[in-house]
Amino acid sequence: MKKKCSSRMHLAGAAALLASAMTAQAQDTVKIGISEPLTGAVAASGTYVTEGAKIAADVINKKGGVLGKPLELVIEDNKSNPREAVNSVEKLILRDKVPVLMGAWSSTYTLAVMPKLEEYGVPMVVETASSGKITTAGNPWIFRTSPTSEMEAKAFASLVDAYDPAIKKVDFLSVNNDWGLGAATEFKKMFEAKGIAIGRMETMTADATDLSAQLAALKGTGSDTLIITSGIEQLTLAIRQASEQKVPQRVITTGGSFPELLLKAPAAKGYASQHLVFFAPWAVEKAKHPEVAKEFMEGWTAKGLDFPGQTEGFRGYDAILTIAEAIRVAGKAEPEAIREALWKVDLAGVNGDIAFAKVGPEGKESGQAAPNVYVVELKDGVPSVK
Repeated sequence: MKKKCSSRMHLAGAAALLASAMTAQAQDTVKIGISEPLTGAVAASGTYVTEGAKIAADVINKKGGVLGKPLELVIEDNKSNPREAVNSVEKLILRDKVPVLMGAWSSTYTLAVMPKLEEYGVPMVVETASSGKITTAGNPWIFRTSPTSEMEAKAFASLVDAYDPAIKKVDFLSVNNDWGLGAATEFKKMFEAKGIAIGRMETMTADATDLSAQLAALKGTGSDTLIITSGIEQLTLAIRQASEQKVPQRVITTGGSFPELLLKAPAAKGYASQHLVFFAPWAVEKAKHPEVAKEFMEGWTAKGLDFPGQTEGFRGYDAILTIAEAIRVAGKAEPEAIREALWKVDLAGVNGDIAFAKVGPEGKESGQAAPNVYVVELKDGVPSVK
């Protein structure tokens, strides 16, 4: 009987030691939770953003990590779905005990998870989503490094008058969600303020694989410009079908996504499209901080990733740099301390300077950075930065 008891005590002691070792091991890293679309309609974009985040973690860890510990990215797939985005964030907070998050790519997914951030008191750095509602809703746990659609439209406004032939009438083709509709609203407002007429406004579901009906409806409007907002996959589809149907409008895309598939398999010969992006790897010298951009690009190349994917991947890179800096400033990896420290962040990113201004109701402000915008023209598979 004594032998059995002794054996049980030995096993219990071993289990306790193992649990203690596992806890110590867990505390030897600084966790950052990531919720991105790795499958589903916008998986290409979410995957590139996640790869950028991994490169940032590698760069930081090679320099000694944060607070003397390596960063550990805990990654969840939100499956291009708002409900799954909520599930992914709850898993990261409750199961993985992350003190800070990055996500969730789409405005729709980000808006869906925002109540959970308040419920559990965990900050999130938003690397992509552009709906104005994200930073005006009164959620003090939100800090966005990407521009709002309003900011993007205002940045483009300074370039509009230089177009030849001039922009006189504009149509819209937008993905039917918070991102697409929000972008259409802000760009429409900007064009109207400049005295430019607004033509037809068409929408598409996020998973649509044929846009011929929408493009046929836009073909005869008499507009000279078509603004398209969607992810990589649909931009590629829309431009290819527009060139095939000989849609006469000049195409300009918003939101920072780039139709990279058209580099290897171009649209109809001579057809040109223009794309508003927030990092142009084809002209790294035009970046605000070329040395930061080059470090990111070196990591991207070392992983053998597709070159144009950097137009999305840098978002994850800059977001992780931002979070790591906030943890360093906070001096500890705790949610409230990180949230307070995010207001003190001031660093050089791939896109430019990253610091947060207060937006939203007094006392419950969200943070919003002021990113740079670039125009890339794509013609016959060759990009050029304007």
